[in-house]
Amino acid sequence: MSKLLDSDLLNYIVEQHIKPGETLPRLEKLSEILGINVGKLREQLEVARALGIVDVRTKTGIKLRDYSFLPALRLSLLFGLGQDKHLFETYTALRNQIEVSFWKDAVKLLTDEDFAELRELVELAKRKLSSSRFIQIPHAEHRKFHMKIFSHLENPFVLGLLEAYWDAYEAVEMNTYAELGYWQEAWRYHELILDNLVEKKYIEALDAFVQHTYLLRHRFEEVGWDDDREESPEPTSRANGATTFSPHPVKEST
Repeated sequence: MSKLLDSDLLNYIVEQHIKPGETLPRLEKLSEILGINVGKLREQLEVARALGIVDVRTKTGIKLRDYSFLPALRLSLLFGLGQDKHLFETYTALRNQIEVSFWKDAVKLLTDEDFAELRELVELAKRKLSSSRFIQIPHAEHRKFHMKIFSHLENPFVLGLLEAYWDAYEAVEMNTYAELGYWQEAWRYHELILDNLVEKKYIEALDAFVQHTYLLRHRFEEVGWDDDREESPEPTSRANGATTFSPHPVKEST
């Protein structure tokens, strides 16, 4: 399998069973081992660093990192969005399906400490949105709220896909504009999701999550992202736990 990597350096790491935290030989030694010049090796090292595979520091040398799907995914996703911001809509649909699909497994792992942290995020967001001095967009809280729900999943691919969504969200500046009513409604849903989770009403919490995803679709429409684009299906969660896609837009809850 390692030969498929098209990188002498990555093949070496796999074949030598180097573990996260272990240090690789110096570049000169690696050059001798791999039979390639230092210049080519530096190019491969830079790729490995960009993919989050290794850390390179002056004092500690080249050290293998724990595997993460996020760096490679983020790099590709942000490049794609740089070419076409409408790809964010497509990625949002994928992200929504992932959260729905892994919802049951994720929420059953949440602890009382997690619920307390989620409650703090909700309260902080509400304070930011009701300040008498100036309104603040609770984007950091928004990201932390969603990622906390899935934080105990031991699946680097799911976590990478979800984390990359928020990097994309920021890249297309969805965290910088929207009417106050949008944010207030979004956090009303977040609070409803949390209340249901605390009471172990997992299906009701999922229903609230699915309903709150419609808000973002309306934002796409408001900023003109949906002009001349085909209508995409939206997820619909049912009380029996099944999740389907509705071919028709669902009106925003009031």
